[in-house]
Amino acid sequence: MSPGPRVARARAGLRSGAAVLLALLAGGPLAAQSLQHDSSLPIEITADSLEVLQEQQLATFYGNVDAVQGDLVLSADELRVHYDSAAEPAGAAVAGGGRTIQRIEAEGNVFVTSPRETAAGEVGVYDVAANLITLEGRVVLTQDDNVIKGERLEVDLTSGRSQVFAAVPSNQGGGPGERVRAIFTPQGERPAPAAGPTSDAGGTAAAPVPSQ
Repeated sequence: MSPGPRVARARAGLRSGAAVLLALLAGGPLAAQSLQHDSSLPIEITADSLEVLQEQQLATFYGNVDAVQGDLVLSADELRVHYDSAAEPAGAAVAGGGRTIQRIEAEGNVFVTSPRETAAGEVGVYDVAANLITLEGRVVLTQDDNVIKGERLEVDLTSGRSQVFAAVPSNQGGGPGERVRAIFTPQGERPAPAAGPTSDAGGTAAAPVPSQ
């Protein structure tokens, strides 16, 4: 199944910043300023197919799923939307039909994109009520040309703060968990000077004057 256009753009964004400086950080969380977002905006979801379980108040979207809220896009192979069909509180995110979305669970090729950053993981949860997004499993966060990798990402959409956590060491006799890795692109790099002929004294030689 081919990915949707938003997923393709998100994947392309993750390939940026290849030739940059690599820094290995300590095993604790790495914090960075992220995006601030209004979770009360309506959420529009598109997918290849939809299954609704009314009694469980659960809607499951399959195939090339995009959940769009303002300039925030959550993409995945599958989205499970937990909703409440009771009276809507003021400022609640509504998917349509009078249903208030409480929680979105994403699985398979999960991407969260905004105008300034992209995050990818294996599974994700958007807690709409708490205004919190969590991604887990080989997480990659790209902000401009900077890349941060870890096992878990928490994005507080109220404060605009992101935290990336390393993998927890195995208690089954395995080795320690991997550290958080960050790749930062130095700003304002000067281009290398153009090569030119040099004189015996070490300076740049004057260009010869063509004969008349």
